[in-house]
Amino acid sequence: MSLPSPSLLSTKPRLTLAQIINMSVGFFGIQFAFGLQNANVSRIFQTLGAEIEDIPILWIAAPLTGLIVQPVIGHISDHTWWGKWGRRRPFFMLGAIFASLALFVFPNITALWVAAIMLWMLDAAINIAMEPFRAFVGDMLPDSQRTQGFAAQSFFIGLGAVISSFSSCHSYFLRCK
Repeated sequence: MSLPSPSLLSTKPRLTLAQIINMSVGFFGIQFAFGLQNANVSRIFQTLGAEIEDIPILWIAAPLTGLIVQPVIGHISDHTWWGKWGRRRPFFMLGAIFASLALFVFPNITALWVAAIMLWMLDAAINIAMEPFRAFVGDMLPDSQRTQGFAAQSFFIGLGAVISSFSSCHSYFLRCK
């Protein structure tokens, strides 16, 4: 699909604080998923039989996935338009759906190699949602409100990280054995 004319994209209305918060709260979910991943996946690997010295090689999937997925999704989301959904929202939705599915599947995995693939899929899904979210502030806010928008995103990133870090191995994400 083609992009709308630049004149339509250049007029950005000022948003209220509530609208900015609403626009940024998705980062809470993204960071919460990252926090659950970081807090629990090594333990899942160990529970499935990975030796402690093998865990770093299993984790290599996460940063490599981000290195590949983020620029690709960023480029695609910059150059597409999905009708009333706009540029970014389809990526938020797809990433959230796949990340949620991965988080529900993870506790039921019984093989180490499946857990490694699931880590890769979870990280890709989170990155699919995250990269367009970063550009959303620039898309939606006038220059005078961008600092406020990025501050709201940062607040929800921090809140998601802190709350997900409090989850223990007794959480729904990981059933201790």
